[in-house]
Amino acid sequence: MSVTAVLLSGGLDSAVLAAEEAARAEIQPIYVSVGLAWEDAERAMLSRLLAADRFRARVRPLVALTVDMRDVYAATHWAVQGTPPAYHTPDEDVYLPGRNVILLGKAGVFCAAVRIDRLALGTLGHNPFPDATPAFRSAMAEALSLGLAHALAIDAPFADMSKGDVVRRGAALGVPFELTLSCMSPVDLTHCGTCSKCRERHDAFVEAGLADPTGYADERYVHA
Repeated sequence: MSVTAVLLSGGLDSAVLAAEEAARAEIQPIYVSVGLAWEDAERAMLSRLLAADRFRARVRPLVALTVDMRDVYAATHWAVQGTPPAYHTPDEDVYLPGRNVILLGKAGVFCAAVRIDRLALGTLGHNPFPDATPAFRSAMAEALSLGLAHALAIDAPFADMSKGDVVRRGAALGVPFELTLSCMSPVDLTHCGTCSKCRERHDAFVEAGLADPTGYADERYVHA
């Protein structure tokens, strides 16, 4: 049976991607830790997500990999300190240089080691960053395939979709959205409600025309 590796952060997009891929074939979820402030909360929520009924079939145990980027990002960097851009700031403000280079690089080495030949990630259509383009993914797949002597395809099935589109697909699949985390400053596994990722999440439910099941520690914006 073919197996697809899925980069899984536990956020909306990767959770829906994992559910879609698992509906077709066996998947290997991969979480890559790089030393950012919210990762402990992500891992805790991810454990709950993968224990849900929706993810018990065709889903292998989570593989957790590490590449510490705190020797590259300054100690004062907002993603290291846990002081993310505010609710109304644009997506460009959350740019983490080289993020997909690192995630795909480490996951790609793992895939070669266990002979998995397809790796999927949840990049969306509005992603403005240089490591989220088709050209980058193609070049990265070619470099990893050459460097590892193992043919590896990198796919981004949601690359032409909005987050609202993904929410609608997830709802149709029965993804337990309440067990996903899309926040850069979570409070005891609760979305802060004041970072730009919380804004992006809430806007996606509004776009999809669905009630947002998310609990927010601060609701001043989501009920505005």
